[in-house]
Amino acid sequence: MSSLQILIVAAVVVLIVVAAVVLRSRGRRAAPLPPPGRKPEVEPRREAEPAVRAAEGRAPAAPAEVEAGEAAAKEAAAKEAAAKEAAAKEAAAKEAAAKEAAAKEAAAKEAAAKEAAAKEAAAKEAAAQEARAEKKRRVETVRKGLQATRGGLVARLSRLFQGKKELSPELLASIEEVLITSDVGARTTDRLVARVKEGLSGKDLSDERLVWEFLREEARAILGLRAEVPPMRAGEPYVILVLGVNGVGKTTTIGKLASRYKSEGKSVLLAAADTFRAAAVQQLQIWGRRVPCEVVSGKEGADPSSVAFAAIERAKADKVDVVIVDTAGRLHTKVPLMDELKKIHRVVGKAQEGAPHEVLLVLDANTGQNAIQQAATFREAVQVTGIVLTKLDGTAKGGVILGICDEQKIPVRFIGVGEGIEDLRPFEPDLFVSALFDDVDEVSAAA
Repeated sequence: MSSLQILIVAAVVVLIVVAAVVLRSRGRRAAPLPPPGRKPEVEPRREAEPAVRAAEGRAPAAPAEVEAGEAAAKEAAAKEAAAKEAAAKEAAAKEAAAKEAAAKEAAAKEAAAKEAAAKEAAAKEAAAQEARAEKKRRVETVRKGLQATRGGLVARLSRLFQGKKELSPELLASIEEVLITSDVGARTTDRLVARVKEGLSGKDLSDERLVWEFLREEARAILGLRAEVPPMRAGEPYVILVLGVNGVGKTTTIGKLASRYKSEGKSVLLAAADTFRAAAVQQLQIWGRRVPCEVVSGKEGADPSSVAFAAIERAKADKVDVVIVDTAGRLHTKVPLMDELKKIHRVVGKAQEGAPHEVLLVLDANTGQNAIQQAATFREAVQVTGIVLTKLDGTAKGGVILGICDEQKIPVRFIGVGEGIEDLRPFEPDLFVSALFDDVDEVSAAA
C-alpha cells in the first residue's frame, strides 16, 4: 500500500472518531447553573440515547437500573430534607429555651425588685411610725413642762371663746387682758389682738377648731425665727459665750450644754470667766467633774477676758471641739459690767477667728416682762444670737417667749422644762406650739 493510501485511511478513521464524539456530546443536556449561594444539585446520571450507547459499544440501560438510580436520588433528597428539618427544629428549640430562660430571669428580677420595694416601703413606714412616736414623746415632755402655762394662758383663752358666736369688742378686750396678764407683752398683745380682729371677724366662733388653728398659726409665725448657727470646723474650737444675770440658771445651763455636746461625742472645755464670785467658779468645777470635762479658771478677781483667752488657747493646743465661756451674772443696769462684757467679746474674737460663734442669753421665764427688758439691754451690749429660756416648768408666764421673739427678734435656741440634764431641749417652734395649744379641751376641763 502506498503512502497516499495510508494517509487516506488514517483521515477516514479520524473523521469517524470525531463524528462519534460530536454525536455523543449533542445527546447530553447541559445542566443549568444553580442560583447564587446555592450548591448545584446532583442529578442522577441518565443513560445516553441508545445510539450513543451503541456508538460507545455499550448495551442499552435496563428499566431496573433506571428505577434504582431514581430511587437513590429520591432517598438522598429525602435525607437532605430530613436533615434540614431536624436542624430547624433544633434551632427553634434552642430559641424557645433562650426565651424561656430570659423570661424566668426577668420574672426573678421583677420579683426581687418587688420584694426590695416592699422592704423599703416597710422600712419607711416603720421609720415614719418611730418618728411620729418620738415626736409625740417630745411633745409630751414639753407639754408637761408647760403645764402651768397651759393652765393659765391657754385655759383662760379657751374659756373666753366657749359659747361665743362672733367677735365682739368685749371679747377683744378680754383677749387683750389675758395676753397682757400672761406676760406676752404689750407690743405683742397689740399685734395678736389686731390679727385676731382681722382674721376672725365675721366668722362663727362657735367652731373652736377655727379659733385655735388661727392662734397656732400666729404663734408659729412669731416663734419661727431661724437661728443662724455656724458649722463646727474640725481642728478649731467652737466658742459659745453665755450671758445672763444672777439667778437665771446660767451655770446650770452651761453644765447641761456641756453634757449634751459630750453625748454627741465632742470634747468640751469650760472657761470660768465669772471671776467676781468664787461660788460661780466652784459651781462650774462641780459640773466639770460631773460631765466630765476640763475647767480653765483664774484667781478670784482676775481679768475675765484673760481667763477666756487662756481657755481658747488651751482648747486650740489640745484640739478641743467646744469651748463654753461663763461670764459674770451681770446686772443689766450696771453699765461698767456691760462694758466688761463687750471686752470679753472682743478678746474672744482675737483668740479665735470668727469667735464667739454663738452668744447665748439665759433668761428666767419666771421674770416675765423683766426678761424682755434684759434681752433688750444685753442686745445693746453684744450681738446676742440665741435665747435659752429656763424654768418654764415652774411658771404660768411661759407666754413671755412670744414677747421676746416678737419684740427682740432673737431666736430661742433652748428651753428648760425640768431639772434633769435631758430637760434642756433644743427649741422647736412647731413642737412647742403643739405642746402649748393642742388638746385644748383637756386643758379647759382641768382648769
